[in-house]
Amino acid sequence: MPPLEWESRPDGLRAPALVCAFKGWNDAGDAASAALSFIGSSLGATRFARIDPEEFFDFQATRPKTSITEGHTREISWPEVEVYAARIPRAPRDLILLSGSEPSMRWQTFCRLIIDLAEALGTQMVVSLGALLADVPHSRPVSITGLSSDQGLVERLGLQPATYEGPTGIVGVLHDACHRAGLPSASLWASVPHYVAAAPNPKAALALVRKLEQLVGVSVDAGELESAAADYERQVGLAVQSDPDVQAFVERLEQAVEEEEQSSGAGPADLPSGDVLAREFQRFLRQRGSEPPR
Repeated sequence: MPPLEWESRPDGLRAPALVCAFKGWNDAGDAASAALSFIGSSLGATRFARIDPEEFFDFQATRPKTSITEGHTREISWPEVEVYAARIPRAPRDLILLSGSEPSMRWQTFCRLIIDLAEALGTQMVVSLGALLADVPHSRPVSITGLSSDQGLVERLGLQPATYEGPTGIVGVLHDACHRAGLPSASLWASVPHYVAAAPNPKAALALVRKLEQLVGVSVDAGELESAAADYERQVGLAVQSDPDVQAFVERLEQAVEEEEQSSGAGPADLPSGDVLAREFQRFLRQRGSEPPR
């Protein structure tokens, strides 16, 4: 059985863009997966295909889950990568949404499968969403960095070019595979405050949604996500204010952002990592029960 299992064929998609997000290493604060889930729910996306996990997942690392249905029947839910279609009549294009956990193995084969899917559906662009931990304050607008096979697109969207070098995840591998296949692609990354990394970050998810809207020309009603983002900033702000050490650290981050805006010679990279403060703050939030809402 081929790993890509079609449940139906979404024929007639108009100039579709394929948008991907993966839970795990590429998804700090659950921001990328939350952004994709919100878009799918807002646009009424329907599932039309899935990727069988057998070839791509280490089930000791990404374990299946068991649940009880009808009071006594036990069922196993395997980790899946699911593919949805969202038809948007008033927008210039439709969307294909691909979501799931980051696969454990055979990344090149996995990415080839996604590219084959994109080409079969006439996809004009592949967009991947990601989120990374960074020395950024929760109180400032979320920084979005980006890569694209079209440099003009980066400039038009006002993206900060990504300068990261080092280990990468499935998002980076997929972007490279699209480039090699000649398929236009872009990768959007939100920066998430590392001192509140364990909490879901709807503010970063909202920033990804807004930047994606500009990229693909599709709009969604993000009122619910905006409210969650405001609650997140308020709750984290209250928790920060109640701890003088963390508050001082956040103020230094805010000052660094201001200096970076004025001069490229200063920025968060000049600060100590604050890893100890971050761990203590995570514990502090759990004790207070103040983790921001999903």
